[in-house]
Amino acid sequence: MNLTLGIFIVILLITLCITYWAARRTHTTSDFYAADSQLTAAQNGFALAGDWCSAAAFLGFTGLTALYGMDGAFYALGPLVAFCTVLFLIAEPMRNTGKYTLGDVIRSRMQTRTSLLAAIAGTVVVNFAYLMPQMAGAGVLVRLLTGISYDWAVILVGISMIVYVAFGGMLATTWVQIVKAVLMLSAGAIILVMILSLVHFNPLTLFTDAEQKYTAKYLLPGNYLKNPFDQISLGLGYTFGLAGLPHVMTRFYTVPDAKTARRSVVWVMFLAGAFFAGTTLFGLAAANYVGQDAIRAADKGGNLTLPLLAQYLGGGKGSFGGDLILGFVAAVAVATILAVVSALTLSTSGAIAHDFYVNWIKRGQVDGKQEVRIARIAAVVIGVLAIALGILAQGVNVAVLVILAICVAASANFPVLILSLFWRRFNTGGVVGGMAVGLISSVVLAMIGPAMRGADALWPLVNPTIVSLPLGFLGAVLGTLISGRDAENEKRFDAFLLQVHTGVAPG
Repeated sequence: MNLTLGIFIVILLITLCITYWAARRTHTTSDFYAADSQLTAAQNGFALAGDWCSAAAFLGFTGLTALYGMDGAFYALGPLVAFCTVLFLIAEPMRNTGKYTLGDVIRSRMQTRTSLLAAIAGTVVVNFAYLMPQMAGAGVLVRLLTGISYDWAVILVGISMIVYVAFGGMLATTWVQIVKAVLMLSAGAIILVMILSLVHFNPLTLFTDAEQKYTAKYLLPGNYLKNPFDQISLGLGYTFGLAGLPHVMTRFYTVPDAKTARRSVVWVMFLAGAFFAGTTLFGLAAANYVGQDAIRAADKGGNLTLPLLAQYLGGGKGSFGGDLILGFVAAVAVATILAVVSALTLSTSGAIAHDFYVNWIKRGQVDGKQEVRIARIAAVVIGVLAIALGILAQGVNVAVLVILAICVAASANFPVLILSLFWRRFNTGGVVGGMAVGLISSVVLAMIGPAMRGADALWPLVNPTIVSLPLGFLGAVLGTLISGRDAENEKRFDAFLLQVHTGVAPG
């Protein structure tokens, strides 16, 4: 355990050194929110991989596969489709129309304070829904690494992310994500080679052994997503939810142009796709060699599956190799979570400081230094709230919670964003209607469903996207029609559409 803790401390010190370096180079609002838009496609692609390959990927997907078979694999491989939506529909328009936040796009199209407030609400709710599982996963791992209680582990992670964001801004967050992505892919490659060496580099053996140990039902769908509509809902959530995640979308402002934004998405599809494909084999190996009973005994949500597998591959508990591999994997997982929660905190502080304080309250009449100061204060407050949410989320599989957050993004942010970009008649009433209906329906259905209430669920689906996504679009369309035509807004649409596709700003 001392070796494990030592590896964790080394990685933590490296990330703090990056934060110190970044803090000395962060002076303007552009530096703080967008790293001065100077990242290359490869750098931003690795950072996007760091954004997306979160606790759900590193811990939750492996655990779901180990405990529930192919349903866990469905969770893991869905993002490959999701990034196609981002690549073809969102990446270029976001870079061409926005500045720092999702709210910038809505404000650029509607030019009303009401629509901006609705966009802020969507950003904050989605980000906090996504923060909760990251903090829960971090608490489990830090408890494993240090032996401290779960609550104090979550507090330690919260303090770390506040330091990253408040001092280093986007530059620190980006490079922490890049380092974390490299470490994560390296850890995944090492574990994959060790697993394959056990089966003479024939991955089909993992499937055969799992079938013999847990019967053929283990390799069929329906062990976790028992309702067929849950599987459709999961696919819809992935396909459209990623395009509505504010902390992922703000990544497109860190590059100099739309072409680089598109190339960033191609990078992350290969990087993240390779890792997600590996989590299925990790889960099967854990089920075969560690065993489902041992996995549930360590954490009922299955969040410690990958660390337990790493310990087994290294020679078992108490051996030098076992402690070394466990320490490396667990420390990388914590770095993974720290990078993601930092990005979420930065995105949320941008919504509060840039969208709400500067553009909604002060109507843009704030100098850059004051805006950065407000953003840093917001980061501290957000960190405290994230700690509280993380403590409440103890014991739930983090992958499930993350997918519910993506459901909220698909149901509220995506309809408003896509209609703002491509529907001439869409107006402020539509923004409010789509955001309100999407948020309320997805959050309420998620809270009364099996993911949160288990056997006492009042709603049958784990993931409600199949219902809440159409409701979000319906709310947006009805809000547009009920509020009447906005001639000025429609008149501006041609210039806005030109900017969406070319980057040429009106005027």
